[in-house]
Amino acid sequence: MSQVPFDSRSLSAQSAQETRRSARMLGGMREAALGGGGKAAATVPRQIIQDSWRRALDLGVDPDNGSHNGMLTADEIEQRRRRTPLVEVMPALRDGLVSVADEARHIMVVTDPEGRVLWRDGSVAVRKSADRLGFAEGASWAEDTVGTNAIGTALVAGRPVQVHQAEHFVRELHQWTCAAAPLHDPRDGRLLGAVDVSGPAATVHPAMLSLVTAVTKVAEGELRSRHWAAVDRLRSVAAPLLARMSGRAAVVDPNGWTAAVTGMPAVERITLPASPSAGPTWVPSLGLCTLEPLPGGWLVRVRDEAEDRTPAGRVVLDVSRPRTWSITVSGGAGGWSQELSPRHAELLFVLALHRAGRSAAELAGDLFGDTTRTVTVRAELSRLRRTLSGVLDHRPYRFADGVEVELLRPAHPADLLPHSAAPAVRAARFS
Repeated sequence: MSQVPFDSRSLSAQSAQETRRSARMLGGMREAALGGGGKAAATVPRQIIQDSWRRALDLGVDPDNGSHNGMLTADEIEQRRRRTPLVEVMPALRDGLVSVADEARHIMVVTDPEGRVLWRDGSVAVRKSADRLGFAEGASWAEDTVGTNAIGTALVAGRPVQVHQAEHFVRELHQWTCAAAPLHDPRDGRLLGAVDVSGPAATVHPAMLSLVTAVTKVAEGELRSRHWAAVDRLRSVAAPLLARMSGRAAVVDPNGWTAAVTGMPAVERITLPASPSAGPTWVPSLGLCTLEPLPGGWLVRVRDEAEDRTPAGRVVLDVSRPRTWSITVSGGAGGWSQELSPRHAELLFVLALHRAGRSAAELAGDLFGDTTRTVTVRAELSRLRRTLSGVLDHRPYRFADGVEVELLRPAHPADLLPHSAAPAVRAARFS
C-alpha cells in the first residue's frame, strides 16, 4: 500500500470529531515512525516533521517526557534579555499577538537562538498548564530537549512551522498545537530567536501560523528602521571627517553598513571581521586596511601599500552546525571569518564539492532543481564574490586555483544544512 503524505496544518478548521480522528491518525503515524520495524502507517507526516522526528531519535530525546536540561535562573534570563535586540521589538510582538493569544486561550512565547524561553505572555489558565509541562521562562524548547515542536523545529529549519498534536515528538505535548517563526536581525542576518503561539489543540485558529509569521516580519521591519536611523546618525559624523581626508576610506556601522566613503566607489556594505578591533586588519573586498573606532561604528582606511586584494591560501567552510555556518579565509596577509546566510552556505557547499567548477545552469539545478533559474544564481554569486574577492572565480564558478579548501561537515550526514531543500544538499545527506 502506498503511503500518502499527511498535512495537519488544516486540522484546526475541522470539527471536534474530525480533530479527534486526525489526532488518532497522527498518533498512528508517530508510533509507526518511532516503533522501528512495526507495521507501516498508511499515511506519512510532512517532510519537515519526518526530518525532525529523525533528528530527535538521533539525539536520544525521551519520546514520553522529553530530555529537560534545567532552567535558567532569573539573573541568567535577565542577562540574555538585555543582550538581545529582541528587547527592542517586544512591544510590537506583544501588540500583535498577546491579545489574540489570550482570546484563543493560547500563550505567546519568545525565545533566544538556543530555544530558551525569554518571555511568555497570554492566557493565565494556559500559562498554568504550560508550567506543568516545563514550558516556562528559562526553559529550553530546542529539539535536543523536547524533540519536534514549533519553536525548536523552526529554529533548525529556518522557516515558520506549525506542529499539531501528535506531530510533537514528546507524548505529553500531544494535546497542544504551536506555531512559530524564526526572527532574524536584518543588520547581519543573524538568527535572534523564535516567536511562538501555543495552546490547546481544540482552540487553535486556522490563521495562527500566518499571524505569527506576519507579526514576526513587522518586528524585523522595526529593527530595520532602527538600523537605518542609526546609519543616518553615523553619516552626520562621517561626512565632515572624510572631507578632511585623502586616499580611500569609509565609515561603517558595527555590522559594516556604509555611512559614507571617500576616494572609492560607494558600496552598501563592507564585510568586517567577525570581531573587529582597532589596527591593521584584512578586509575581504578592500585588502589590508586600518580600523579606527568611532561612536557607533568604524573608520576604515585602505592602506595604499596593499593593493593586492587576494587574501591567499586557505579556506575553511564550516557547515557542521545546524543553524549557523561560516567561512574562514587565511593567508600571508591575515585572515578573517564570516557567518553565512542559508543560501550562501548552500552555494559554497556545492562549489566545495565541485572544485572544477559549475556553470550558472548547473548551480540552478543543484539549488532549485530548475536549470533555468540562472538569474537568481548569478545575483547571489555576485554578492558572494564581492565578499570573497580573490577566493571565488567564475567561468565556471569555482574556488580560485591555488586556494586550499577544507569542508567541515556534521558528524551525522543527515544533519547537513537541515533547512535546505536543495537537490544537491539532499543528495549529499544520503551519499
